[in-house]
Amino acid sequence: QVHLVESGGGSAQDGGSLKLSCTASGATDIDLCMAWFRQAPGKERQAVAYINQVGNRNYVDSVMGRFVISHEKPKNILYLQMNRLEVEDTAMYYCAARRVASWCFGRTASDFDFWGQGTQVTVQS
Repeated sequence: QVHLVESGGGSAQDGGSLKLSCTASGATDIDLCMAWFRQAPGKERQAVAYINQVGNRNYVDSVMGRFVISHEKPKNILYLQMNRLEVEDTAMYYCAARRVASWCFGRTASDFDFWGQGTQVTVQS
C-alpha cells in the first residue's frame, strides 16, 4: 500500500509559478510509475505529467515547457514545478502512482492504484 499526500496548491496570477509536492509513504520501495493529474469542474480527470521508475519524464502538450515533474526518491517526494501559469491550469491537482506492470507514459486515471487527496490550484488573470 502506498499513501500519497499533496501540498503546495493555492492561488497565483497569470504568468506566475507554484510548486506542488506529494509525499509518499508505505510501500515506497516498490517500482512505481507516478504522475500528476488534474480535474476542472465538469471535466474528466486528465494526466499532465508522468515520471517512470528510472526517472524518465513525459508531459501533455498543454504544459510542455512550463511544468517540470521530478522525484526526490530518497525522501519519497514527487514534485510538480508549475511555471508561466495560465487561467486554464485552474483545477484540482492529484498525484497518483501505479505498480509497474507495463509502460508508464500515457496511462489514464483508471490505470493508477494510489491517489492523494488533491490540492487546489487557482490561476487568476
